[in-house]
Amino acid sequence: MDSDGTRDARGTHANPVPRPAGPPTVPPRPARAPGAPPMPDGTAFLSWLRAPRPDVPPGVWRFGHKARPKDEPEQIPTRQLLSGAVIGFLCGWLLCSLLYNGYLGGFWLWPWFVMAPDSWTMGRAGWLSSLSYAYEVLFFAGIFAVFGKISRWGEVWRRFGPPAWRRAVPAHEPPPAPEQDPAEWPQLRAAGAVDAAERLAAEARAGQMRDVDHARIARAWQGVRSGRFGLATFTGAVLQDGAAACLHPSGERDLPARLARHDLLTGQVRLGTTADDARNPYAYRGTGLGLGPELLGTSLLAVGPAGSGKTGTVIRPLAESLCLHALAGRAAVVVVGAAGAGLGPADAYDVVVQIGNPESVYDLDLYGGTADPDEAAAVLAEALVGDLAEPHQGGDTRRSTTVLAQLLGPFRSVHGRFPSVPELRQLLDGAPAPMAALRKGLEDSRQESLLRELDARERQMGNPGDVGGILADRVALLDRPAFAGFFDTSGQSRPFSLKALDHPVRVRIDLPQRGHADASRMLARLVLAQFTASVAVREDRSLFACLVIDDATGVVTPEAVRGVQRLRSGNAGVVLTLRTLDDVPRPLRGPLLGATGCRMALSGLTPWDGQDFAEVWGKEWIEARDVTDRQIIAETPAGKVLHAVRRVITGKAPTARAVTVRQVERERWSASELAHGVPPGHAVLSLTTVKGEHAPPLLVDLRG
Repeated sequence: MDSDGTRDARGTHANPVPRPAGPPTVPPRPARAPGAPPMPDGTAFLSWLRAPRPDVPPGVWRFGHKARPKDEPEQIPTRQLLSGAVIGFLCGWLLCSLLYNGYLGGFWLWPWFVMAPDSWTMGRAGWLSSLSYAYEVLFFAGIFAVFGKISRWGEVWRRFGPPAWRRAVPAHEPPPAPEQDPAEWPQLRAAGAVDAAERLAAEARAGQMRDVDHARIARAWQGVRSGRFGLATFTGAVLQDGAAACLHPSGERDLPARLARHDLLTGQVRLGTTADDARNPYAYRGTGLGLGPELLGTSLLAVGPAGSGKTGTVIRPLAESLCLHALAGRAAVVVVGAAGAGLGPADAYDVVVQIGNPESVYDLDLYGGTADPDEAAAVLAEALVGDLAEPHQGGDTRRSTTVLAQLLGPFRSVHGRFPSVPELRQLLDGAPAPMAALRKGLEDSRQESLLRELDARERQMGNPGDVGGILADRVALLDRPAFAGFFDTSGQSRPFSLKALDHPVRVRIDLPQRGHADASRMLARLVLAQFTASVAVREDRSLFACLVIDDATGVVTPEAVRGVQRLRSGNAGVVLTLRTLDDVPRPLRGPLLGATGCRMALSGLTPWDGQDFAEVWGKEWIEARDVTDRQIIAETPAGKVLHAVRRVITGKAPTARAVTVRQVERERWSASELAHGVPPGHAVLSLTTVKGEHAPPLLVDLRG
């Protein structure tokens, strides 16, 4: 029953109350349509762009970093600090009490009687005689000041007083000068492209520019400075499209979603926080851990059992970061993993190869896009039987390469293409009909040299040492109904070749794991072999190329280790994960750890895996303290009584402590510490940049 005349619950009017007549009140007009978002501005983007990014040691998250001292300052324990402060206060109070009550004489009043007039000291100067109390207060204050200095009262105030209660308020720094403001594009202005700089600065202030846009345009400007693009072309594109200039071929300006923190100005992705642990250098404690191309260029190896977070906390953020770099025109990335492994949505990639899935739009080129039979044979031999080579640095697959080259060269000469998987299997098995057709084609075209290759292959068939049968068995793993529509060489599919790494492309390759584990490992070796062969012959090495393999079990071979060692000079790197180092042959574990500049040991590592990491991380000199307690023997009766009383009070015999300090060499992280001292969700990570700078093994919280 509303008293203002509105309807009640039954919908009828309830006792309307008359209202005074008057002009109707009009509400103020809203500034924008109801429900419309606020007008965009570039405050957040400009704050991000102008944030400090100091020079830091390798691996430190540079965005907004505040440098810490290299050495840890002496930190007094809280109990010792408080007890010392209380004892100092009691001692000062006792001394002042003894002086005030005259138990120690009146010598401390002598300066007052010397300096003050007699009328003041004899009490005949009225209120001026009371200045003696002020002298006493000043004298006692000086005593407390001395005891406070000795007892560190200032440290107690800073640690537990109001200074520790207040939250640090960030200082609002004034905007930088135009010639130093990155939002004003001073490098463009200095080169004469003032109009382009004005357009970009206006869009940044209006909120129409993103971090990917800034990185992409900065990359295009580097191309202008290096002479690959003309200044007029760059300026025209910026004036026409603004922040959307120089787009990635996909037309995308960002990823559909981001899970990690990225700073494209420095190229870093934040993986976690360095733990505040005594085993970490003081300058690293509590800082963010950031990885970028300057570290991934030395390759990364992460080892940890299933469930330790390799995919979710390491692979996914790195793949996301590399995809952002590709959108900015800085990198080309290929991510290899099992189908459904959580390597990012399909919308985040330009090419998604789903091997074994009939709905896959793209296929995988079995021969890496090359037209050279010898090169194709070398890469294919590494994929097929690379894991069967002798597990040491001198092991190779030259015999298998020769066998494949003896077949691939004649087949390409006759048919103008390489053989498909079923055709290659028949040739390796020595089927009469395909071999006869191949011979006839060579005879008709008078290819004498290739006929000699085919004759040599036929002579070797059936010999005890022939590897053709082993190659045929491995090819049979790909000649399955699940892969019937893949590895096509007739030109009817859309095969992806790693020769495309000359462009900023984003590729995800899904391997079939269920029921085809051997084929998946073989395909992973194929992709790694093609990657190492392709990056070595790239024309534009300013584009960072990275291959990410989630679960590299069975991928590490002698040739793969040699290929990883050569990647650093080609501005490329690989990221490999393993459940255990037992998945790598024992002779290759040391070379693999030596070939990768960044090594990560996750929680749950086995002691024998930890031993390999402990050996590669080496030892360091530390200061060791040996404390020895020696019992004190009393020789006098009074001393014996005193010791007996002390033993009754403390329950222990009186001892004297001796401390010996010496320099010793100790492992940075022992196998036992790596196996049992790394908490869940943490990892121990050592880093090396492409310039040779090192970071010692760091305990990192990957959940931070």
